[in-house]
Amino acid sequence: MSHQQNSFYVSRRQQNWSRNQNTTRYVSTVKLGPVAHTVIVALMIAVLGLIYLTQAARVTGYDYETDRIDTQIAELSEQKSELQIENARLTALETIKNSSVAREMTTPTDVQYVQQ
Repeated sequence: MSHQQNSFYVSRRQQNWSRNQNTTRYVSTVKLGPVAHTVIVALMIAVLGLIYLTQAARVTGYDYETDRIDTQIAELSEQKSELQIENARLTALETIKNSSVAREMTTPTDVQYVQQ
């Protein structure tokens, strides 16, 4: 009975590991050189940079949206104050007295009050 060495499987006996520990490990047949490692690290850095730029652009988009809403709030506040002034002008006593409805009214001829 001969024992063959397998390049994919390393037994516990060859590693001198004790009980309740990982007894097998995978040995990859693909070996990468220093250039491949450098390319992989460069790609990882590029992907992380793109993720960072995406997040930064999203925050900038929120800033533009916030500025737009603030501008809209300022415009609506100005419009509200103009409408309050218009309301005060329209409800002024002189305007009411001189209105066509007030001119059509007559003074009562007989006034009676309820007594308690």
